[in-house]
Amino acid sequence: MLKILIADDHQIVRRGLRMTIDAEKDMKVVGESADGAEVLALIQKHVPNVVLLDLQMPKQDGVSTLKQIRPAFPNLPILVLTSFTDDAHIFAALRAGASGFLLKEMGGDELVEAIRGAAKGRPQLHPDIARKLMAHAPMPEDPFESLTARERDILKLIGRGMSNKEIALALTLTELTVKGYVSDLLAKLGVNDRTQAALLAVRYGLVNVEEL
Repeated sequence: MLKILIADDHQIVRRGLRMTIDAEKDMKVVGESADGAEVLALIQKHVPNVVLLDLQMPKQDGVSTLKQIRPAFPNLPILVLTSFTDDAHIFAALRAGASGFLLKEMGGDELVEAIRGAAKGRPQLHPDIARKLMAHAPMPEDPFESLTARERDILKLIGRGMSNKEIALALTLTELTVKGYVSDLLAKLGVNDRTQAALLAVRYGLVNVEEL
């Protein structure tokens, strides 16, 4: 059973998310917050598998909340909820460690599949958001120059949304070996997480944006 925490200052949004999530047999909402300042304490209390985090909240916004959460929970999947109106906040959230971005207008089926994917360690990027993020990202001449052939193969699969376990099966490697490759290629690319690596893979043509 996947445990989901919702942080959004609009009650009607939280209610809609809860109804959609609780209707699924494999997930449930374990906590809600209307204020970013409460989120870390709720995570410590409920230990969720995935957090849905709004960017615009009173007292403490989503970006500040991400910066507070990441040192204590570096591997917790945090999906940012956005109406896609404020580029600056989206870029700041990516730098602060967001695991993915979901449009508030997305359908219920898309939402629950994104939650399941995030829980498995897959980057979750709506194609429209990915395009906008890539349009503003810096363009090094060849960001993959230092990668080995194997690391490039793994990066392609990360860009397609595969978890370490799925990559291990696809390449006939152990999951621990894949984890080591992922750590090395993130360091070589100078990015903080799989989501940022996936954006590079799409921007430079290793995978198509629709495959994210």
